[in-house]
Amino acid sequence: MPASFNDDDDAGRLVAKQHPGDNAEPLSISEVSSLIKRTMEDRFGFVRLRGELSGVKRAASGHLYCALKDDKAVIDGVMWRGSAARLAFGPEDGLEVIASGKVTTYPGRSKYQIVIDSMELAGEGALLALLERTRARLEAEGLFARERKRALPYLPRVIGVVTSPTGAVIRDILHRLADRFPTEVLLWPVLVQGPDAARQVAAAVRGFGELTPGGAVPRPDLLIVARGGGSIEDLWSFNEEEVVRAVAASSIPVISAVGHETDTSLCDFAADRRAPTPTAAAEMAVPVKAELQALLADFAARTRRAAVRPVTLGQERLLARVQRLPRVEALLQPQALRLDEVADRLRRALQDRARTAGEQLQRYGGRLSLPLLQQQIASRQATLRRIALRPQLLERIGRGAEQRLDAAARIYRSLDPKAPLKRGFVLVRAANGDVVLRKAIAEREERLQIEFADGSLDVVPAALAAKAPRKRAGSPSARQDDLFGAP
Repeated sequence: MPASFNDDDDAGRLVAKQHPGDNAEPLSISEVSSLIKRTMEDRFGFVRLRGELSGVKRAASGHLYCALKDDKAVIDGVMWRGSAARLAFGPEDGLEVIASGKVTTYPGRSKYQIVIDSMELAGEGALLALLERTRARLEAEGLFARERKRALPYLPRVIGVVTSPTGAVIRDILHRLADRFPTEVLLWPVLVQGPDAARQVAAAVRGFGELTPGGAVPRPDLLIVARGGGSIEDLWSFNEEEVVRAVAASSIPVISAVGHETDTSLCDFAADRRAPTPTAAAEMAVPVKAELQALLADFAARTRRAAVRPVTLGQERLLARVQRLPRVEALLQPQALRLDEVADRLRRALQDRARTAGEQLQRYGGRLSLPLLQQQIASRQATLRRIALRPQLLERIGRGAEQRLDAAARIYRSLDPKAPLKRGFVLVRAANGDVVLRKAIAEREERLQIEFADGSLDVVPAALAAKAPRKRAGSPSARQDDLFGAP
């Protein structure tokens, strides 16, 4: 038998020696580590471990490092970049997961670990817990705040839809839009389920927002992110943080229509409006064209009635006032009676005047005889012959008359009230034509007439103009006076 390594002689040896009958060469540390590694990998080539994630860390290379633990033990884990990119959720500390892979060792630190090929949440409870933690964290950042919500455009010209191009969702949306208000629709086809769905949905939302207004591809006025119903696993892509942040940061208002009425996703909280179904999203996006046309027709009819109503009321008031006016015959009857009376009085007065004139003619006619007239003519002729008409006398009379005429002309010119007007003076008259000589009289007049050398001008005294209210066009005080003087 080989000598025991616990022999006292061997324990105190300085240099190792080969024992008699011992054919086992000493193994190196690397050889022992390799043997252990092969043994572990052969024995645990494929295992499924259930535990709670701890110390989750994603390296810059894309590899995922973590630890799986339960209440009694801990095992390190690593997930290489290719497998980590295919994860359907974001690993976080505290999540209970089921990891599938192989157990191996890490000789550099004499540690064993599991190389994880796939990782799943350990049941729906774990998924809901992850959802609640993500919701609370994003809500704390303010992504779901009511103040961030924007009003939807009333009548969008272009609507962008982010959904699968082959499902029934896009057909339902297009059909509903065609029934309500035909609108241009841009579809950005994406996966709505699977590992790459969240990335595609987020890229579509950002892509619509980056379109240039007026470019070759029209920029939508409204976005609809839609998907049909399903389980929480089917809808999980719309709970991913990447999608939620893209929807919250969208420069275009977003309607979230993910799942059916009972389904709720984090995308619903981040969107400006949540629709219970994709069909309901189409109904929120546009009004009913027929109802809008009926509303416009009603507005047009009300406008016409409002325009015609004043004319109708004016006609009614005019007819009412015309009916209260007296008839023309009643207005002219007193004047006709007075005219008949005056005409009768004139006729009698002319007859009386003619009779009186006839009596006077008869009374004075007897005094007019031919010898008396001839005697008066002879007396006037004798008087005329006695008057000597000398030229000097006529010239003196003419000069005296001329001097008197010049004096009268000078006096007329000096007394002419319009003569000073040519020197810059003005003549102020009242409305009745009287000359106004004092300021106090002018202030009491409602209107004055100022006469210049080349014409007249009607003015209103400044005191009255300051007291009078200003009238603006279209104001009640500036309206046209009533036909019969009514206020």
